[in-house]
Amino acid sequence: MLVSKSSKRNEALLAILEHKHKTITSNIANVDTPNYKAQKVVFEDELAKLINGENTGQVQLNRTRENHLPLSAGTSVIPYNTVQDHATAMNNNRNNVDIDAEMVNLASNQLAYNFMIDKVSGHYNKYKKLLTELK
Repeated sequence: MLVSKSSKRNEALLAILEHKHKTITSNIANVDTPNYKAQKVVFEDELAKLINGENTGQVQLNRTRENHLPLSAGTSVIPYNTVQDHATAMNNNRNNVDIDAEMVNLASNQLAYNFMIDKVSGHYNKYKKLLTELK
């Protein structure tokens, strides 16, 4: 299979966007649950570092001899965290889910996911077309 750093990064981003979708829908489902605290997936800063070529705290592997195979520490995988907001409260039951904000986040995440699906499938369709034309 033809895999590049950008295709690995795009597929990792798809996985994060899927996790973000599950987190947002969980927040929406618990909008009336007493003491529920909204969760949020955070990855944008790490993605920016990865795109700009900055160190993301991952281990860099070096070859000690030319005969050794090149190694990769998986620098194209995007680190992310799920964090909980304990600082706010929206309702009298100490729940802090803002349904309007969550619906906006859901729509925005869906657009980003659809864009990335098109990008990843376009990447592989390009190779498929190339290989088909070589026959």
